[in-house]
Amino acid sequence: MDDEWHRAPEPHRPTGAGRVFALVVAAFLAIACFLGYRGELPGWPNGGVETTAPALLEPAPPIDQAAVAGAVEPALVNINTTSQPLGVGTAGSGIVLTPDGQVLTSHHVVKGADSVSVTDIGNGFVYNATVLGYDAKADIALLELGGAVGLPVARVGNSSGLRMRDQVLAIGNAGGTGGHPTAIVGDITNLNSTIVALNSADLSRKALSGMVEVAAAVSAGQSGGALADRNGAVVGVITAASGEHPKDVEQQPNGYAVPIDTAMRVVAQIRSGTPTDTVHIGPTATLGVLVSDAKPSGARIDVALYGMPAYAAGLTGGEVITSLDGRAIATATALRAAINVHKPDDTIQLGVTGAGGVERTVAVVLVLGTPN
Repeated sequence: MDDEWHRAPEPHRPTGAGRVFALVVAAFLAIACFLGYRGELPGWPNGGVETTAPALLEPAPPIDQAAVAGAVEPALVNINTTSQPLGVGTAGSGIVLTPDGQVLTSHHVVKGADSVSVTDIGNGFVYNATVLGYDAKADIALLELGGAVGLPVARVGNSSGLRMRDQVLAIGNAGGTGGHPTAIVGDITNLNSTIVALNSADLSRKALSGMVEVAAAVSAGQSGGALADRNGAVVGVITAASGEHPKDVEQQPNGYAVPIDTAMRVVAQIRSGTPTDTVHIGPTATLGVLVSDAKPSGARIDVALYGMPAYAAGLTGGEVITSLDGRAIATATALRAAINVHKPDDTIQLGVTGAGGVERTVAVVLVLGTPN
């Protein structure tokens, strides 16, 4: 099963530009262009000084798709994952950052994976991969390929210089079928798009902001692939497609990418070895509960999964977790963030409120889980 974020659909609303977004939640960048303004105030003479309107820039020539794809392709990988107990898997793409096998990809490609297998396009070898860390909020993950050496690496550019209408190339494992990646050219149509993305693998939804929007038919499996500029430098990590549109709407499909500057900040944090509330480093620890927000505060245990740490410690559905190691837990998200900085085999102290308002402290030993 190939993996891809899709923007969640919304009702059709005609617009003057004829663009109807299936999943827009916010964020359009307003741009004003003033051409030919010569600097004098209205009604004031210019003192007899001759002025010339600025020359219009010549449009850049079309991107050389074959040349850019040829430069980027050797530094890409195809990713396949499996998840227990049913063995259901996903497929995606990745970008090689170092000769010894550090690979940049989308977090949702490896989310929930028990095993990750990577095929390097440059040499055709297959590697077992370890998740070094990830930022679920930014949808970025960093992998390490076991036994890799001398891999072709991508040339990492910068996204700060991107401009509206720049032509870029999206390239990755379209359809999750493996083999050589699919490349498609498109114009940048938004530099700061916010979307709600639907994960086709587990049907979860996530708000993603600061996305580069490209008028290109990105498809499932290209997640984690490269958005490259005309010089073959990687300027973004493909993360979502606009999904299917109503048949009566004539609209160019769009792709969305995390700017490479954002992605590389996450990579630097992972490499530093210092976790944050959003950046997880190393193996993922789990408490083994399904939780929701409690009223007025706390994380309510909806289910304590059988055989997992919370269940073994005697926690049951309906109880509310109010603190972790003395730190107040106000929401389910706060509990996940607090667990995020821990590792398997860590012992944590949970403040728990049970039936009738009875409070107690419970020691729980976390175990190895899958990337959240």
